Amino acid sequence: MKRAFFFVTCCALALLAGCGEKPQTNAQGVKHDAAPWSGTTANGEQKDGGGTAFTAPGWKVGDKAAWEAQIKTRGQNGQNEYNRMQ
Repeated sequence: MKRAFFFVTCCALALLAGCGEKPQTNAQGVKHDAAPWSGTTANGEQKDGGGTAFTAPGWKVGDKAAWEAQIKTRGQNGQNEYNRMQ
């Protein structure tokens, strides 16, 4: 009888432990990100004509078509296993 009571009590405590979680809300509100082709600098201008070390050579800030073409090429050459094995 004591074992059953102990087991039921432990199960009830385990189930109630999940009710104590605090709600996960964003107090600052929603932060909208900039478009990916808008560049890496705050004012949208590249410094020294090159952007950062992670910018593809020849890419201009705000060039959406070039950005999409680069992403497509990167997906085909680097992430397509059929192309990589040949």
